[in-house]
Amino acid sequence: MSIDAVLRELLVRQLDHWLPGALHRSRRATLALSYAGDPGTAEAALRAVAGVADRLRGRRLTVLVLAGDDPELPTRLGAVEAGLPADVAVHVVPGDPARLPVVLRAAGAAGAPLLTLIDGAAPDPALLAATTTGRPAEVLLTAAPTATLRPALAAAGYPLVAEVELVPVDGSPARLVAFGSRLDKSLEAFKEALWTAASSGPVRYRDPAGGLRAAVAPPPAGPLADELLAELARHGPRTVTELRRHALTATAYRAVDAGGALTALLETGAVTREPAHGRLGGDVLISADPAPAGRSTA
Repeated sequence: MSIDAVLRELLVRQLDHWLPGALHRSRRATLALSYAGDPGTAEAALRAVAGVADRLRGRRLTVLVLAGDDPELPTRLGAVEAGLPADVAVHVVPGDPARLPVVLRAAGAAGAPLLTLIDGAAPDPALLAATTTGRPAEVLLTAAPTATLRPALAAAGYPLVAEVELVPVDGSPARLVAFGSRLDKSLEAFKEALWTAASSGPVRYRDPAGGLRAAVAPPPAGPLADELLAELARHGPRTVTELRRHALTATAYRAVDAGGALTALLETGAVTREPAHGRLGGDVLISADPAPAGRSTA
């Protein structure tokens, strides 16, 4: 499986989460796809839409596709589009991602659920600002791993951001994937989709801490335990909820993985908890355990 196929699978799995929620919240929603790579992306997205066609009655879904100047794209999409209900409007627009703000305005995407995929474009502030007009708004970015995408997404108005570098084991170019949202459940769904999609492909993860991880589920707890211990050393005691959020947004791991990592740290005595007993709930305070006198920290 190529890295394009992994990214395609990631989009489809994110759509599986987004579509039912979007159609439940509103009578209209918009999916915008702007990509420079895999031509199968739009086809896979439309097939995912077709899979929930029975939920579209009384709802309006607009699918916007910007794919450069590919003259064959409308024909390729035609066969899939023919099987979609009338409630789905597909618009193929020539041009690069820079046209996305104009296209979103013309489609009336503001004020209703909006999921945007931008592949291979620089995180231009005007471009990202256009993606935030949805209510709620979510964006999936892919780019060459030359710089972090997190600051640009945060500046655009996404309070929840996660990014992971996908590193093919065959030495082909890596890709940086970032997701921005205002909903915790959507970010958690992105991480679930990321692990599921990549576990079937020949890729590894490089998370923001720099570690290279095998994309196997369940992921090993050791590297996350080390990162949570480092976070406690940097910022002092944190609640379980805060450490789960750190795992979700600052590492390649999911929030749920923090539980196993914290249990391992507690068992080794590397951290302490307050209260000392009971369920490891979100309000439990975790502290790094200072080395007792006479014990080496080396």
